[in-house]
Amino acid sequence: MNAKDPVCGMDITPQSAFASREHMGQKFYFCSADCVGKFDADPHHYAMATSATTGFNPELPLTQLILPILGLKKDGDATQLESWLRAYPGISKVIINRATETAQVNYDPNLITLAKLAEAVRSAGFRIGGAQMRIGIQNLRCASCVQFIEDELCAAPGVISSSVNVATQEATIEYLPEKTKLADLNNAIESWGYKTRSAASEEPQDKQQAAHEKEYRRLMSHFWFAAIISLPVLATAYSTFVPFVRDWSVETLRLAWGVAALLTLPVLFWSGIDFFTGAWAALKHRSANMNTLIALGTAAAWLYSTIAVIFPSIFPQGTSEPFYDVVAVVIALVVLGQALELRAKGRTSEAIKKLIGLQAKTARVVRNGKEMDIPVEEVLVGDVVQVRPGEKVPVDGLILEGSSAVDESMLTGESLPVSKKAGDEVIGATLNKTGAFKFRTTKVGKDTALAQIVKMVQDAQNSKAPIARMADTVSGYFVPVVIILAILTFVLWFDIGPQPQLVYALVTAVTVLIIACPCALGLATPMSLMVGIGKGAENGILIRSGEALQTAQGIKTVVLDKTGTITKGKPELTDTVLTTDWKENELLHLAASVERSSEHPLAEAIVEGAKAKGIALSEPTAFEAVPGHGVIATVDSRRVVLGNFKMMVREKAGLGDLEQKAAVLADDGKTPMFVAVDGGAVGIVAVADTVKEDSAEAITILKKMGIEVVMITGDNQRTAQAIARKVGVDRVLAEVLPEDKAKNIHLLQAEGRKVAMVGDGINDAPALVQADVGLAIGTGTDVAIEASDITLIKGSLKGVVTAIEVSRATMGNIKQNLFGAFIYNVLGLPVAMGVLFPFFGVLLSPLIAGAAMAFSSVTVVGNANRLRTFKPKFAVK
Repeated sequence: MNAKDPVCGMDITPQSAFASREHMGQKFYFCSADCVGKFDADPHHYAMATSATTGFNPELPLTQLILPILGLKKDGDATQLESWLRAYPGISKVIINRATETAQVNYDPNLITLAKLAEAVRSAGFRIGGAQMRIGIQNLRCASCVQFIEDELCAAPGVISSSVNVATQEATIEYLPEKTKLADLNNAIESWGYKTRSAASEEPQDKQQAAHEKEYRRLMSHFWFAAIISLPVLATAYSTFVPFVRDWSVETLRLAWGVAALLTLPVLFWSGIDFFTGAWAALKHRSANMNTLIALGTAAAWLYSTIAVIFPSIFPQGTSEPFYDVVAVVIALVVLGQALELRAKGRTSEAIKKLIGLQAKTARVVRNGKEMDIPVEEVLVGDVVQVRPGEKVPVDGLILEGSSAVDESMLTGESLPVSKKAGDEVIGATLNKTGAFKFRTTKVGKDTALAQIVKMVQDAQNSKAPIARMADTVSGYFVPVVIILAILTFVLWFDIGPQPQLVYALVTAVTVLIIACPCALGLATPMSLMVGIGKGAENGILIRSGEALQTAQGIKTVVLDKTGTITKGKPELTDTVLTTDWKENELLHLAASVERSSEHPLAEAIVEGAKAKGIALSEPTAFEAVPGHGVIATVDSRRVVLGNFKMMVREKAGLGDLEQKAAVLADDGKTPMFVAVDGGAVGIVAVADTVKEDSAEAITILKKMGIEVVMITGDNQRTAQAIARKVGVDRVLAEVLPEDKAKNIHLLQAEGRKVAMVGDGINDAPALVQADVGLAIGTGTDVAIEASDITLIKGSLKGVVTAIEVSRATMGNIKQNLFGAFIYNVLGLPVAMGVLFPFFGVLLSPLIAGAAMAFSSVTVVGNANRLRTFKPKFAVK
């Protein structure tokens, strides 16, 4: 059970307390001599001031923060958040201002940090609105350092959250700009022995490549130096196997060992400099990491060897031979492993490179009536840009003049070019196929659609899946456990091992230190995430975070909004039903001519349908709209009435068998409208929000994957069931009000199933947030896309299938990596400790242990790279 220091409020355990005191029948525990001294000076004051339940001391100075809160929409939100936060220990006062969307919080920083405060706000269903920054961390390869750096960053003033990714070697930090200094964040990282740099993901591609190559060359030069030194050192270590060395006298050999001691010093402190600086930084924080294991193992081998060479007489007979080969070869192999790992990592980010490579390098801008080619970085918002056939569109904008077909497959996956005319939007990096056009730029630089996609992918790759946090936690405890095992191994072999006991004890202890590899464990998840999220982007699936990717694999129910998701979201003319005396073109000419003057969406569908058939329209006169019934107008001297059944009754137009035919159309989810000319009903025109071409196929595939498909809509039951029948949906939630969509998602979750929601409209946003995974159609509203976890760039439902396929493939790869990393360590450590020796007389060499440790990480990265060959079974065409 924890106790609170009554002076400073620190949370401590009685066992770890510096001292304790009893006062007024109550026992108090203290973290330091300073707190004990203050308490002894006035015990009554602190005993009365301290609450026994929370440890909150009102005498201590409090921190006051004004936090921007995102998500305060309803009237009751402020009250809900206020009462939620007040329940947390250490928070004394909360005032929520819904108008300014801020929260004033007075809290004790000894009891609750800003990071925990942000978690509390998130758990209430809201978010603190801070800025985001990425900081590069040079040479970050130690998985056990990740948790330490994250904790250090979270302790910096104004930091809301931090996430360190060993795969990208970057820290992503959410912070309050007015409370945080960049110097504090850099210091937090550098205190662990790493140098900071600008984030590689924010650098130009060629600069990233140059930095990558420079680091690879540095590691390889360290490896070759250690490898060259290893050759003469190995010759002296295994002298009986080297022809000319085995003839040397003991004195000559001992002199050669002295030379080996000098030769291996630069290997230790140049080739292995990263291990020692990293270990020293960890030691300053009273901690240990992967660098500690390698530094301890190689330093122990060097020190033992040097003492054995200088003072051989102090060692038992047969134990004074050195192990300089362990120093040189182990460092050479581990550095080689890091270099190969770095080279393999470069391949994992190819998806980002491909996206960035799509960007046009120059733009032809019209300024002062003259065309000029300028770098795309110099294009301004409002510039007029000329695009010719075969050229890339440089930035986003709206077409002013001209028309063309534009290939948008790089962004949407849509293989067919899209027709563009004046007023249409064009997206940067898409390819102009046929015509020429001019457009006015609306978004440039980091605001373009391509730049936003790249940023979203990079943010997702830097995020963490829940399974990664588990691996980071294990890595944090891993190194201390290994050091304890190494000490235990040394003691056991020294006490009960065979002669020479000291040699056996040292060799096994060093082998245990060297073979242990938390790096493979730490790399298992981020490397696969990096590749998987990149493959998603290549297939038009933008995954916002690692958590969304992990959750998507377990989806059991997919809820599809009808309008704009299953259907096109735009009414189209579908049917014309005629009496025997009329022709289709004649009927459509009259009906569409009447609807020219109407602003109703169904009227627009009839007009567009007639134009698509090449029918010329006339100008209507005496137009009259009858609310709830239809419209009346005169076209070509004929009185035309178009409307519903009530309109025909009002006009006394006999329908005959048209009424029955209209009912059949309505049962099929269509809206039938009767047409009467000069008092007599002559036919029906039917309009419907038509189903997308591949919706039925996508739903069939989802069902084959074992996923239940549910349709949700505000339409009546009759229309909803008609659409459901067409696409093969068995479960329909009809007549659902927009505000009740989220409630229906919650009810499905209450059935114990992981639920995904797919939508495109503003009214879908609450349901997208409520679902375990929200998927927004990229052709939908910005609000829906912002609320979603995954964005499907193309409007096809096959994107849902691909998203789940990517998730399952990535999580399968992660599990393979974690299994391999765990098995490697679980089997490797006992073998290194000598568990096979009593049975088979086999003892693992430190050299083999070093090679195994070095290549375990390379194996994990290599397995993650297998994901690059992933191809969705049901790709969006």
